[in-house]
Amino acid sequence: MDQSSPAPTVERVDARHRYEILVGGERAGLTAYRDRGEQRVFFHTEIDDAHAGQGLAGQLVEHALTDVRALGKRIVPVCPYVAKFLKKHEEFADITDEVTPEILSWLDTQHG
Repeated sequence: MDQSSPAPTVERVDARHRYEILVGGERAGLTAYRDRGEQRVFFHTEIDDAHAGQGLAGQLVEHALTDVRALGKRIVPVCPYVAKFLKKHEEFADITDEVTPEILSWLDTQHG
C-alpha cells in the first residue's frame, strides 16, 4: 500500500444491515448481516475487484466483529469468509455461535 493513499475506514450502516470498508471515501467492500435476538448473523462479504488482494476483507471483518463484541452481541458466521477468519482469530471464539439449520432457515425468511 503506497504511503499517499488514506487508510481504509470501516463504518456500520444499520439501515442497510452491513459494515462497509471505505478507501479514499469510496466503498471498497462490505460484510452483510441480520440480527436475530442477541446474534448478529453474517451471511455475505465482498470486496470490489479493484481493491482485491489488499487485505481489506480481513480489516473489514475484524472491525465488524470487534463492534459486535462492543455491542454485547454474538457472532454467527454463515458467510464462509467470516467463518474462515474466525478459525484464525480465536480471540472471538467466546462470542461465536455455531451455524445451525434453524439459523439458516431463519436467514432464508429474512431475504424473502
